[in-house]
Amino acid sequence: MNLIVDVGNTSVKLAVFDNGTVIFYQKGDRENLAGQVKKICEDYPQISYGIVSAVGELDRKVIAVLKVFCEVYELTQRSRTPYKNSYATPHTLGVDRMALATAAFYGNPKGNTLVVDAGTCITYDMVNDYGEYLGGGISPGLHMRYKALEAQTAKLPLLTPKVPFDLIGNSTENSIHSGVVNGICHEIDGVIGDYRGRFRDLTVILTGGDASFLSKRLKNTIFADSKFLLKGLNYLLEYNKH
Repeated sequence: MNLIVDVGNTSVKLAVFDNGTVIFYQKGDRENLAGQVKKICEDYPQISYGIVSAVGELDRKVIAVLKVFCEVYELTQRSRTPYKNSYATPHTLGVDRMALATAAFYGNPKGNTLVVDAGTCITYDMVNDYGEYLGGGISPGLHMRYKALEAQTAKLPLLTPKVPFDLIGNSTENSIHSGVVNGICHEIDGVIGDYRGRFRDLTVILTGGDASFLSKRLKNTIFADSKFLLKGLNYLLEYNKH
């Protein structure tokens, strides 16, 4: 069994894989992460390998605890990947995007795949039918856009994301919801359309914390997979075991 520890910008995801299948999943925060990891390892004593992916600072106690129970692999920009990396600055590529590219490589072999990760940021990652990671794009995520309106204006309130009632907002709050939610959906649909114009038979995967909220409002045909990044991390762990 493999233990996956994904430390993102706003949340932590923990998963146990058994022969490629998720048998345990938990989403939480960084508080007492070492304790959470210890409990999972005790509950699943068959765990023999673990991988840790962190986009920010990581409490080193997590690694220390993991090493008590299993062999640990920490994902970095120097890690081996199964795809050809054509990113101009591979040393700056986020480990989360490395995992998404790996999941695309294995999930759609010899196919063109665009992964849209709707999390703290919205990232676009493209793997072509030659198994080559090309790069993509990064833009502000859903919650970041709401926060920016409140933080950088004098009177606009901070709102919780909500599906707008209509395109035309008839109040300040409704206008914010319309502008943010419709704007982000038009962005994603537009980017997907541009990629479809360049790559034939394009498969689009939508993942990330806001994927469920956004997927119902997108016009493009997509495959939603909330555990796509975790699958990529599991693939990377298997790839780097040997």
